[in-house]
Amino acid sequence: MMRFYFDFATWHKFRELVARVPDEKRRVSLQRLIGRTIPLRAAGHAVCYFLDGILFPGLWGVKVKAPVFVIGHARSGTTLAHRLMCADPQFSAFKYWELRLPALLEKKVVHLLAWLDSHMLGKRLATRLEAWEDRKFGHMRQIHKMGLNMPEEDDLLLYDSCASGFWVTKLPFMGDVDFFHTDRRPADERRALMGFYRDCVRRQLYINGKDRIHLSKNPAWCGRVESILEVFPDARFVVLYRNPYETIPSLLKLLSVSWKHQGNLDPEKIRESIRTMVSLSYETYLYPLQVLAKHPLTPQAVVDYRELVAQPKRAVEKIYADLGLEMTDEFRASLQREQEKTRKHETEHRYSLAEFGLNDSEIRETLGPLFDRFNWDADETRAKAPATAVGDTTGGLA
Repeated sequence: MMRFYFDFATWHKFRELVARVPDEKRRVSLQRLIGRTIPLRAAGHAVCYFLDGILFPGLWGVKVKAPVFVIGHARSGTTLAHRLMCADPQFSAFKYWELRLPALLEKKVVHLLAWLDSHMLGKRLATRLEAWEDRKFGHMRQIHKMGLNMPEEDDLLLYDSCASGFWVTKLPFMGDVDFFHTDRRPADERRALMGFYRDCVRRQLYINGKDRIHLSKNPAWCGRVESILEVFPDARFVVLYRNPYETIPSLLKLLSVSWKHQGNLDPEKIRESIRTMVSLSYETYLYPLQVLAKHPLTPQAVVDYRELVAQPKRAVEKIYADLGLEMTDEFRASLQREQEKTRKHETEHRYSLAEFGLNDSEIRETLGPLFDRFNWDADETRAKAPATAVGDTTGGLA
């Protein structure tokens, strides 16, 4: 519980890949990040992580009980489901800044600094952080809202360990580094990685309340359902499904915007990464249900994105029923308020398949059983039909 995890093999691979970046300015910047900044950050985390068990002896008694994992293809409503459930006080979840500081000691220091800033410094630090947030996340917020105090994907815990899928947003490495197929890795590697994650969750529960249920949202973890169950045998799963004609190009747009923000990149590397991402998208849709079918006693809720957007209260109530969770009257009322906002929410962008060299037939053929199960063909029929009415005010939570 006191050992910080670092993926040395991937770190060495990063160094090799960065050396091939054609743009000199970008290459030097990345070499500085990979060769100096990340090792220094990891070393700092490692020291604090080790001290946690000494400075906070109560940490040893914290257990992770029946955590809930929200998974599904990116852009399929995992963020919406996660944030709706985060409003229930029985859950504990990571905020963005807590993910970037995995040690308990680091979190305690931030809490102390926040108190000093609020009571003695006139919130000057908070003002500067808000400005930094705008610079850091401004270019992405139109597609995916992010902020220091917003719940985010647990995978960010592994960023400074060089084991997080978020690294693909830095550079198109997807043909060279595999963050998806965790279940295929050797058993000792899986145990080290997921054991570290479990102990990060323990630290968060120490702060938020050891009796709470950890709530995780990780689209990229669709390839590690078996690994999750190895470490958390009592885990529960919420699996989101949305029409792939919408999710796949939306994810590719998100990545391409991020890569464009990084500067001048190799066009062939970008094309290779897009091809890899499309292949992984198919696995993301198919693999979780294949694994969960082998574990029929594992509590699981399969959620249709359309239902979650149109009737969030009813969809979350069904999730709770499927997972054996209790719902308070207060939380039920908060869901009702959220449901009343759906008609006021802005609609999402829809991105073109052709922009990324994709076509309907390939996706339809590969994911045919899911098209039949969720009747996605009907969505396309309605999308192509001429409008028959005006004044439609039905929006949707994204």
